[in-house]
Amino acid sequence: MGAMSVDMSVELGGLKLSNPVLLASGTCGYGLELTPFLDLRRVGGVVVKGISLEPRDGNPPPRLAETPCGLLNSIGLENVGAERFLSSRLPQLLATGATVIVNILGSSAEEYAAIAARLRDAEGISALEVNISCPNVKAGGVAFGQDPRAAAQVVEAVRKEWGRTLIVKLSPNVTDVTEIARAVEAAGADAVSLINTLLGMAIDVEQRRPVLANTFGGLSGPAIRPVAVRMVWQTVRAVKIPVIGIGGIASARDALEFLLAGASAVQVGTATLADPGAAARIVEGIEEYMARHSITSVSGLAIGQVPGRRAGARFVWRLQ
Repeated sequence: MGAMSVDMSVELGGLKLSNPVLLASGTCGYGLELTPFLDLRRVGGVVVKGISLEPRDGNPPPRLAETPCGLLNSIGLENVGAERFLSSRLPQLLATGATVIVNILGSSAEEYAAIAARLRDAEGISALEVNISCPNVKAGGVAFGQDPRAAAQVVEAVRKEWGRTLIVKLSPNVTDVTEIARAVEAAGADAVSLINTLLGMAIDVEQRRPVLANTFGGLSGPAIRPVAVRMVWQTVRAVKIPVIGIGGIASARDALEFLLAGASAVQVGTATLADPGAAARIVEGIEEYMARHSITSVSGLAIGQVPGRRAGARFVWRLQ
């Protein structure tokens, strides 16, 4: 008998992907950097690093520091800006055949709306992922993602300018991530992705000073995966829109934790820095697992459908 055929395709708010594995924003550059190591058509999509309306220089070095089972980064959202991205990076990325999702950022709801409007008419952008971990300059620097009302205002502003799939990336640096998830769902998000990095710090004990020039940084990597799985589990049960799991995924088994918890898709981030071809291995591993367990579709990975969910959407375990 031949190998069992499995359907790896998934749908995120009207966007159909060939498989549930995406490259996470901030760890794959503009996607082009990985082309010597990875056929970008092999993954479900590429979420390019955060793009702002104007170019950003980012934070001073050192900006990266390894920690046990993790990585601290304080890049500072460095990017080429919307105009240069559209004129040079995007055409080259589209030429690879990749499905392109653009992560966007801003310091006010108006700025988010402006970049969404600027990207709106560009051909080939399948979805936007809105980074709401940015500081709200009009509210004393508190991150949009820490305030349900501020998060909803950003999503409403972007929604008015963007008619295609809209994903909102949630911060874990909150008391209750489901409160933020419900707020952005009500404001018009088609999907949520989580988690973004956890706020962390490392100190050089010999130099007796913080390792990072910016003192604090975002912690990613395997160390945060249990936190991410917990937050994805909770969020899947709190909203009716698809959930994308992110956090410390370095193998198919890691990705399967999120998919079994009810995520519709996953993003591979820090692992790509160590192994640029990691995402392709993860796709193959999920496919092999599904065939071995006679599971024909990604939505069939998790057990027990939550009442009231949209048809064909998320599955999770029921609490006993």
